[in-house]
Amino acid sequence: MIRVMLVDDQELVRAGFRMVLGAQPDIEVVGEAPDGQAAVEALKGVGLDGAVEADVVLMDVRMPRMDGVEAARRICATSDGPKVLILTTFDLDEYAFAAIKAGASGFLLKDVPPAELISAIHSVHSGDAVVAPSTTRRLLDRFATHLPDGEARGKRDADVLTAREREVLLLVARGLSNTEIAGRLHLAEATVKTHLGRVLAKLNLRDRAQAVVYAYETGLVQPDHPNG
Repeated sequence: MIRVMLVDDQELVRAGFRMVLGAQPDIEVVGEAPDGQAAVEALKGVGLDGAVEADVVLMDVRMPRMDGVEAARRICATSDGPKVLILTTFDLDEYAFAAIKAGASGFLLKDVPPAELISAIHSVHSGDAVVAPSTTRRLLDRFATHLPDGEARGKRDADVLTAREREVLLLVARGLSNTEIAGRLHLAEATVKTHLGRVLAKLNLRDRAQAVVYAYETGLVQPDHPNG
């Protein structure tokens, strides 16, 4: 059973997600919060009989008191904390990018079809990151011009990668899945997973989401020029 917490300042939005998720036999909504501060406190058990134990937190970005970025940063700072999946109204939302950098495992639009929402929750729970939607690439292309100039550092750090590992990193940054990368490079999917694991270890990255951010932030992939 995947335990999900809903964090959004709009009660109707939470009710909608609760209805969709409540119909799933392997998903349980274990808590709700109207803002980031309330979510962090609930997960810590502040003012409650016990802490809310969640596996995945669906987190809005724009909320009063504490936004989703700061809440994601605090939640992801704990090694045994839940995974955070960011919800945003706009596909070009700088908050979503900041939240991924803060530790979130990806982001979804609030009007995501139910099947995609459920699939994303399963992916995040299993340790993957939701970075495949084209909205992710558009967001990164849009905001890469505002990123700090890390190109030299990125090129230097990437020198530790083999040619094949670099290829895999660039394709991950373009939003391709392991299956798609395997087809593109004529490799077994298990081999792609091995290469990606080595990339994450060598560059000290947590997951696919951070790999995407790293590739754009360091200039390995240029906005509007996805071949790098």
